[in-house]
Amino acid sequence: MKHFLTIQPSFHGRATLPRRIGAAALAVILLVFANLGFAAQRSLPKPLPNHPGNVFLAGEEVVVPLPDANAAWELYDYRDTTRTPVTFRNGQANLGQLPVGFYRLRRAGAAPEQWISLAVLEPLKVPVSPRSPIALDVAMAWFYPKEKMQAAAQLCALAGVNWVRDRMTWQELELERGRFAAMTRYDQSAQAQAAAGLQVLQVHHHSPSWANPVTKRFPLDLRDTFRFHRELARRWQGQVLAFEPWNEADIDVFGGHTGSEIASLQKAAYLGLKAGNPSVIACLNVWAHHRPAQLQDFHANAAWPYFDTYNFHHYEPYDRYPALYSDHRAVSAGRPLWVTECAMPVKWAGDPSLKELPDENLWDQSERLVKTFAAALHENPAMVFYFLLPHYVEGQTQFGIVRPDLTPRPAYVSLAAVGRLLGDARPLGRLSNGPTNVVAYLFKARPDGRERDILIAWSRTGETTFYCTADAVWDHLGRQRPSNTSEHRLATAPIFISLRSRSPWRFEPPPKTPTFLQGKPSPVVLQVLLSAEQTVLAKSAAKVSADRPETLHLYAYNFSDQTLRGTLELGEGRTWLSSSGQKDWPLRIELKPMERREIPLTLDLRDKPVRMVETIRMEGQFGSAGKPVLSFQIMPYPPRFDRVTLLPLNGAADTGRWAGEISGAGPLRIEAVTNGISVLAEPKGSDRWVYPRLDLIAGERPPQGTTGLAFELTVHEGEGKFRVIWREAGGASYVSEATVTPKPGETLETVALFREAVFGTGWSPPDPDGRLNPQSLEAFKIGVSTPSTRVRYTIRNLRWVAY
Repeated sequence: MKHFLTIQPSFHGRATLPRRIGAAALAVILLVFANLGFAAQRSLPKPLPNHPGNVFLAGEEVVVPLPDANAAWELYDYRDTTRTPVTFRNGQANLGQLPVGFYRLRRAGAAPEQWISLAVLEPLKVPVSPRSPIALDVAMAWFYPKEKMQAAAQLCALAGVNWVRDRMTWQELELERGRFAAMTRYDQSAQAQAAAGLQVLQVHHHSPSWANPVTKRFPLDLRDTFRFHRELARRWQGQVLAFEPWNEADIDVFGGHTGSEIASLQKAAYLGLKAGNPSVIACLNVWAHHRPAQLQDFHANAAWPYFDTYNFHHYEPYDRYPALYSDHRAVSAGRPLWVTECAMPVKWAGDPSLKELPDENLWDQSERLVKTFAAALHENPAMVFYFLLPHYVEGQTQFGIVRPDLTPRPAYVSLAAVGRLLGDARPLGRLSNGPTNVVAYLFKARPDGRERDILIAWSRTGETTFYCTADAVWDHLGRQRPSNTSEHRLATAPIFISLRSRSPWRFEPPPKTPTFLQGKPSPVVLQVLLSAEQTVLAKSAAKVSADRPETLHLYAYNFSDQTLRGTLELGEGRTWLSSSGQKDWPLRIELKPMERREIPLTLDLRDKPVRMVETIRMEGQFGSAGKPVLSFQIMPYPPRFDRVTLLPLNGAADTGRWAGEISGAGPLRIEAVTNGISVLAEPKGSDRWVYPRLDLIAGERPPQGTTGLAFELTVHEGEGKFRVIWREAGGASYVSEATVTPKPGETLETVALFREAVFGTGWSPPDPDGRLNPQSLEAFKIGVSTPSTRVRYTIRNLRWVAY
C-alpha cells in the first residue's frame, strides 16, 4: 500500500526492444509475455446481471435501485450541467439509455455530499491485448470479501485493464515455517481476477513474526524468502503470473533497507520463484523513491540477472517524470520498466464518515488520471499501474476511484477511456513546437482494434486553441466530441485526438531503452545482515564503530540441490579489516544444498583514513555455479567528516530570526544556547512535525562549491529522523535527511547534503528548473517529523561546508 513520507505538513508492458538485442535480452522479454496465452483468449467483458457499482455499457437500459422511491430524485451529469427528473418503475429508477459519461442521482433536500453515482462506458470492440500497458492497483484480497471479488474484477475488465496488482500477508499464508494455510482470501482473489481475464501481480511487505520479530524488516534468514516464493509460484501457477518480492523496501514504513539488502533479498526471491515455476515473471522488489545512494548501492550488487522487470512507484508532478525515470532507467540493466503504483492524488473534505472528494477534486482526480498515464507512458515503461481502484484514505488523501459500495467516481470513467483509447499504446513523442501553454503526448495505439496516432493534449492554464486534423476526438471521460474542424479547444482537462496528420507538429521522441546487461544467476547468494538501528538510509550504509573493532554478520547461501565449493575474495574493503582478520582472505568455502554459513568479518576503523562512506565488495568464484557478488557501504560512527567550512552561520544563534512552524499550531519555544538554539515543541494532529525556519540575509547564502549544511545536533526528547527543508526564492522546496540522527541524550555532528535533496511532492510550489539550486536559497528549516507528542532538541555551529 502507498504511504507518503510525512514531512511538513505532509511529505510523505509492453517492452520496447533495444535497437540491438542479444539472445539473453530477447529471452527475458519473451518471458514477460510467455504467460499471456490465457489473456490472448479473452472475450469481450460484459456487466454482471445486477450491474454492481451501477456501471453500464452504452446501449443498455440504465436501471438503478434507490433507497426511497417516494422521494423526488434528479439525475445530474458530470459537472451538474443538466438535471433530469427521475421516473420509477417497480421501485427502481428507470433512466433509459444514457450516453457515455459519469452521472449522479440526488434526492431533493439531501446534503450536497449525499449522492449515488453511476457510469456509462463505451463497450470495448475488441478484447484487451495482453500487451496493453494499462494496469491498475486493486489490492483485491485486502479490500473486498469473497462475495465482492467477482464484481470488482469485472469493473476492471470493463475499463479495459490488462494487469491488476493484489496484496497478500505472508503470515496468513505460511502460518509457521513450512506450514501453509489451505485456502485463503489470496487464493480466492487470484481465482476471481484470473476468471475475469485479468493478469495478476502479487506483492507483500512484511515478514511473518516467526521469520523476524521486527516484521517490517526482511526475514533474517533468506531461505525463508526462497521457500515462500517457491511455494507461491507453484500454488498459483496460471493464476498469478508475476510477483514483487517486497513493497517499497527502501522507505522506513516497509523496513528502510539499504540497496545491498534489497539486492540480496531479490536474488533469493528470484531463485525461489523460478524453482517453483520457471515461467513466472520475477519482478524487482519495488522502489518507492529514487535516492541515488540506494540505487547505486543496489546496482553495485550486480542483481540484474535476478529480475525480469524493473519496478518502481511515483507520486511526483508530471514535470519531474523525466528525472525520476532517468534515475531508475540508469540502474534497470535494460529490463522492462513496470510502474506498479502512480497517481497525483487529491484531498477529501467534509463528512469524516464519508471521506468523499468535493466536486472540484472529483473532477481534478479524473483529469489527473489521464495526465498521469500520458506523462508516464511517454517515458517508455512496459506497464503502468494506477493507484488505486478501491476507496482508500491516508490522512486527508483519497486515492480510490470507486466508492466503498463500488459505485464510481469520475476517475473510473476516465480509466475506461484510457483503457479503450490507449490499448497497446507505445510512445511516439512529446509535442516540442506547440504553444507554450499546451502539453501533448503522441502514441501509436489501437483504440477499438484499429491502429491510430492518438494525441493526448491539454492546456497548462485556462483555455487555448490547438489546430490539427482529426478523425475522432474524445474528452477525458471518453465522450466523443466534434471532429469535423481543425480547431480544437483545449482546457486543463485533457482530450484524446485521433490524428489524421501530424503536420505541422514535431515531437521529441521518448527515451531509449538502455543497454541490456548480460548475466547469469548464481545459486550462491551473499548477504550482510543489518538491523534498522545499524542503517543510515540516506547513505544506504551500515554504521560501523569508529572507536573499536566491530564484527558484521555476513552469510553465504546455497540455493541449489548440489554441494558447491569455491572461494570468496574481498575487493574493496580489505583496508578496514582487523589485523587478525586479514589472514582469512581469500576464503575457501563449501556449501551443502540449502546451507547458510556465516562469514566472519571484523572491521577496525581506528586510526584509519575513512571517508564519510566507504564500500566493501566481496566476489565469489564457484565454477559453473557462477560468480556471486556482495557490495555494501559502511559509515564510521560517530561520523568522521572530512570537510571544509566555507561559511559559518553565526547569525543562526539569534533566536529572533527563527520562525516557528509546527503541526496543529502546537506550543513551540525557541531559546538561545551557546552557538545555537534549543527547540521545545509539542506538535499536534495525526501528522506531527516541527520545522523552525531561518530566513537567510545578505551574505549568508551558500558560497560556490558548497555541498551541504553541517551542524551539531543533540536530541533530548522525542524520536524521528531529522531533516533539512530547503526553500528557494520562488518558494519551491526540497528535503534532505540529516546524515545521522543521534540517540536521545547524544550529541553528533551531522550534515544535510544538497545532492540528496528530494522535491517536496504534494506540498511544494512547482520548480521551473526541476532541481535544487543552492545559490537561490532564501531559507531553510531544521526539524523532525515525529510520532512523539513532545520533542526537544538543540542545534549548534551551523555552517556551509564542502566535502
